[in-house]
Amino acid sequence: MKRYQIILTGLMFTASCANAQRLPLDTVLNRVAANPALQAFDAKAHAQEAYALGAKSLDAPKISAGQYQVPYQLNPNGGSFMLQAEQMFTNPAKLKAKENYLKGQATVTATDKDYLKNQLTSQAKQYYYERVMLEKKLALLQNTQGLLDYMLKDANIRLTYGKEKLSNIYKAKADLFELDNTREQLNNEINQKNIALNTLMNRDKQTAFTVDTNLILKDYASATTDTASLAGSRSDIKGISQSIYLQQLNAQMEYSKRKPDFGVQAGHMFSYGGMANQYILMASVTIPIVPWASKEYKANLKGIQYEVQELQQKRLDMLNQAAGQLAGLRTDMGSKKRQIINYQQNIIPALQNSYKTALQAYDQNTGDLPTVLNGIRDLQMARMAALDRLQELLTLQVAYEKENERN
Repeated sequence: MKRYQIILTGLMFTASCANAQRLPLDTVLNRVAANPALQAFDAKAHAQEAYALGAKSLDAPKISAGQYQVPYQLNPNGGSFMLQAEQMFTNPAKLKAKENYLKGQATVTATDKDYLKNQLTSQAKQYYYERVMLEKKLALLQNTQGLLDYMLKDANIRLTYGKEKLSNIYKAKADLFELDNTREQLNNEINQKNIALNTLMNRDKQTAFTVDTNLILKDYASATTDTASLAGSRSDIKGISQSIYLQQLNAQMEYSKRKPDFGVQAGHMFSYGGMANQYILMASVTIPIVPWASKEYKANLKGIQYEVQELQQKRLDMLNQAAGQLAGLRTDMGSKKRQIINYQQNIIPALQNSYKTALQAYDQNTGDLPTVLNGIRDLQMARMAALDRLQELLTLQVAYEKENERN
């Protein structure tokens, strides 16, 4: 009774998938753009652009009012009441350098977003391919169940004529029940992949959907690694290049500190005791090149040079590591393809012939049921192993596209 409940559960899952929306891989990848983590980077970039809009603003003017040169002793003819206004004008070169630096921060954020998008896209591909392989394994189980059902029916007929052992029939039933556990495990993994993909697409986690089981294997084994194209395609490397440029903008901003700022001060004095009114009108200029004022920006410029050197070396190391990683992945992909071909052309056909030979001997009463069951089990294990190698090849393909940032 329990076995039929498990089968019913599997049929209900299959029926729900049959009515579910079909999502090709391209559709899934397009919907990954709705991931909140990517939208957070958009908000951060907009904030940095907004900050840049205020980069050229001047300091607020200063207005003051009060008694001016009024003696402590009461004297109606001494002192005055003064109104005064001051305004400092920051050097335009400083303002422009600050604006460029803030805009550069938004560019770095955009490359950070591209890097995260590449990570999420790779995750989505991996989950999708794993889901496809689970569907193929379910289909393989269905084929194996058909073979076992046929053998069990034949064995039961033989049992009535005393040509089969009851223990062999129980062994066949055990193999059949074992398929239910495997099917339950596969269905559970399919549900897990659905939840993971729905999470990446930022939609209801329990939404059921079907996948396109037609796989496209790409020939990367014979590709070559061009560091120039890597530098132009990988968002993390482009991010380092943008960080170098940002440090250059930072250096320009520090260098602009050697330029003077200007100020204007105006005041009007209402004199007491009939004395003539007076005024003040003065201009001011800062002198940032004096030794005690220039130490800071000179030290900052020197520090920025070292940071640029660090980023340049980090960029070279990343290119070197990426080239080595891609070369290793290509070698591994070539090996997996040869293993898959060996399964398809040699191992599986040989096991199929072994099963057919055992079945023919069983039909002719010269063989036994356990040998046939072993043949079915060996054939299923080989087909499962071939699918595992295919999954490993797809995993390597995803890793290669992630390293090379190809979508």
